[in-house]
Amino acid sequence: MGRPRVKIIDDSQEETVVKNKLKRHPELVSGSEKMLKPFDKTQGKQVQHDNGKKEEDSLVAKLKEEMGIEEKPQPADTSEGPARSADGSPVETPGKPEVTTVDTSEVDKEMPKQVRHDDRKIRKPGKAKPRSKKYLEAIKDLDRSKFYPLTEAVDLVKKVSYSKFDGTLEAHINTHTTGIRGLISLPYASGKKIRILAFGKGAEESGADIFGDDSTLDNISKGKIEFDILITTPDWMPKMAKLAKILGPKGLMPNPKNGTITEDLIKSVESFQGGKTEYKTEPKVPVIHLAFGKLTQPNEELEANIKTLYQILGKSRISKITLSPTMGPGVKLDLSSI
Repeated sequence: MGRPRVKIIDDSQEETVVKNKLKRHPELVSGSEKMLKPFDKTQGKQVQHDNGKKEEDSLVAKLKEEMGIEEKPQPADTSEGPARSADGSPVETPGKPEVTTVDTSEVDKEMPKQVRHDDRKIRKPGKAKPRSKKYLEAIKDLDRSKFYPLTEAVDLVKKVSYSKFDGTLEAHINTHTTGIRGLISLPYASGKKIRILAFGKGAEESGADIFGDDSTLDNISKGKIEFDILITTPDWMPKMAKLAKILGPKGLMPNPKNGTITEDLIKSVESFQGGKTEYKTEPKVPVIHLAFGKLTQPNEELEANIKTLYQILGKSRISKITLSPTMGPGVKLDLSSI
């Protein structure tokens, strides 16, 4: 048997056959010349070009039909989206999961930054410091919203104190403004031993606890502070200026307004030893913290110290006074009872 004949059809020759067919039919060439004119961007010529292109496509299809050339179906283009049927509805493709794209740009804008960024930790509100059992036991019989008369307030402060040592009675005074400062001599000393450092002529005879010299200044510059009040004469102030950065923040810098710069050291030392105390508001908060007695002192002495403090500060500058022990809750004082 001989070899079977195999006819090889080259699809690339279809275009050449069509062109040869057009050459045989001049009437078709004349119609096609209009369709092959250069493209014009005006709206009217754009429509003519589109119509001519459709006519050319139909003419080529008719020639292919006459010559018996079959068109191969073009594969569906799935790059731009899912396959669709003739009516335009999407066709499900088995084996491929459906992918849904969600635009989260608007949601991301509305969410706070702490939630949006995973690399940042979400801050949690701080918890209140837990109170001790002794403190909770002390406030059982205390009405925190009530303002107590002076006599009752002093008794109550002694009851709510739970320190094992002899505590101090403190006054926390809320003022209307800051910058309030001065000296006060309480009628009954608080019993606290005040260490006084004196510089200048007559310091040894003044009765101060420490007599200052150049070596004392060197110790202060090194941070060794072993006194509560510093009193000096004006001739030592140039040397004190070098220690302003150390003494100033601690409230120990001498000042003529509180009587710590004076020519009479003896009188000044006696006044501080007799119960003279400096009071001043906090730098940025209108409040004065002042210790004015011991809890072991009689109530009459403590009440007298409070009345003296209230009169010297002035009623117009005080908005509220709270009394408290060294360890224990505060008791609000009724100002009308002073």
